[in-house]
Amino acid sequence: MTEIFVVNSGSSSIKYQLLDVESERVTLDGIVERIGEAGSDVPDHATGMRKVLDKLGSTHNIAAVGHRVVHGGSLFDRAALITPEVEKQIDDLSALAPLHNPANLLGIRAAQSALPGVPQVAVFDTAFHQTLPAAAYTYAIDAELAKRHNVRRYGFHGTSHKYVSEQAAQFLNRPLGELKTIVLHLGNGASVAAIDGGVSVETSMGMTPLEGLVMGTRSGDIDAAVLIHLHRTAGLSFDELDTLLNRQSGLLGLTGNGDMRNVQEAASGGDDVAEAALAVYRHRVRRYIGAYLAHLGGLDALVFTAGVGENNSLLRRRTLAGLEFLGISVDRDRNELQSKNARYISPDGSPVAVLVIPTNEELEIARQTLALVG
Repeated sequence: MTEIFVVNSGSSSIKYQLLDVESERVTLDGIVERIGEAGSDVPDHATGMRKVLDKLGSTHNIAAVGHRVVHGGSLFDRAALITPEVEKQIDDLSALAPLHNPANLLGIRAAQSALPGVPQVAVFDTAFHQTLPAAAYTYAIDAELAKRHNVRRYGFHGTSHKYVSEQAAQFLNRPLGELKTIVLHLGNGASVAAIDGGVSVETSMGMTPLEGLVMGTRSGDIDAAVLIHLHRTAGLSFDELDTLLNRQSGLLGLTGNGDMRNVQEAASGGDDVAEAALAVYRHRVRRYIGAYLAHLGGLDALVFTAGVGENNSLLRRRTLAGLEFLGISVDRDRNELQSKNARYISPDGSPVAVLVIPTNEELEIARQTLALVG
């Protein structure tokens, strides 16, 4: 049995999966946590990777390692075999993803050391969105300044959006090249993508994962002048503003709780603050659906995915309520069905297929890795 080893390395963790190449079945998965933290028996990523490989044992035939890398900038529009040059480019892009790319590199280097001679592949969250037209990725600021500092929209969750849009075409038994699809990746981090014939033409996240929808702890879209105002009137530093928008906003900022499950439970129990926060959340999603319908010039499929999108039936129904004039409607019984499988939640004969499709970023990373190394 030949396997692909998928690694998602964070600043203090290594998540991993081992997938059989032929069956695409997960043969082993897990996580090493608290790397480098006080009191931990895992002082660094190299030690963490050795622990993972010790758990794997010697019975596995690893053909390649696929690494999740958050930011590929405008350099990478597809997966890349990791060479010293690619490694340097990932490092150089750390300025755009200071919390993620350095951690991804730690996992890459640990795997290279532990598995010498095994091909290592970088799969970038941003790559799928490199097809955005200039009109979609350009910010209207001084053009020379933007170019000098790589300021533009990149988009994220691309691995998920690619996987889910392709699964939608397979589920509908229609050619990917003829489908107009909106994918709603709704989790603690959330984004929307407009996908025309398998090609990303718009997405809600921007230069960083902060832009776009309301998220667990991120604000999403906000007037940039709010930052200037808070700096001047509240005395907040740039680091404090960064923390505010990325870690203390979204559902957490609106309700004091960043977990959608808890907020939904509170709202269902009559908590007006929680219900008001969900109204903001739904409003933002609907705004993007309308905008992306205009960009696509029609719609064949609207797809919910990720933790919130796959599991919160009430949010799905209330978000889409009143969109029947666009051909978008939800069948209440189908929507309430709990399942781990791809499924319709729209009525028979609906002009737009509304689907729930579980995402599988690890499988997509494994597929792209295998495609690259053969």
